[in-house]
Amino acid sequence: MYLDLTDEGNKINIYSQLVGGITPRPIAWVSTVDSDGAANIAPYSFFTVASVNPPVLSVTQVNPSDNKNKDTLNNLLATKECVINVVSHELVEQMNQSCGNYPSQVSEFAAVGIEATASQVVKPLSVAAAKVRYECRLREVITISKQPAGGQMMLLDVVGVFIDDNVLIDGYIDPDVLNTVGKMGGNEFATTQQLFSLIRPEL
Repeated sequence: MYLDLTDEGNKINIYSQLVGGITPRPIAWVSTVDSDGAANIAPYSFFTVASVNPPVLSVTQVNPSDNKNKDTLNNLLATKECVINVVSHELVEQMNQSCGNYPSQVSEFAAVGIEATASQVVKPLSVAAAKVRYECRLREVITISKQPAGGQMMLLDVVGVFIDDNVLIDGYIDPDVLNTVGKMGGNEFATTQQLFSLIRPEL
């Protein structure tokens, strides 16, 4: 099968072809607050490192069918701060429950029973059980498209990093202990337990 995307008819199911092939995707469990201080948390799997110097993370909102911003983006635009909580396997059920379409005034922390803890330098709460957390401030939002299913990329300056001492081995994060999950296509997720090593070639 080959999809020629210059043919508009082939773009109808491109979402499933993108998320089914670009896998596994790390999950940013993004906690924010609105302008009144109400807490919000939601997962995003269009997530990666955009820069190391300076440290910048990238999280993309795929616009809902009603073309309204999700609470996370609205809150970021209003307050400019968030926390990226890394999802380990033991947190996956709570993460999934926080996907629910809760009203803006309802905190997913309370609705799902997610234990929160204060962050160090930003106002949004952190997930207490998250072994790695990145406290961030909004750098900019790059709008690819404002249409339904269009992308709005949130670039986030990392201003602080929390790492549970138990996941550190000689100063590095141990992937076995962190035990993150990744997003596949559809309702599928992947674990990171079957690891293997390859030595980078030196030419």
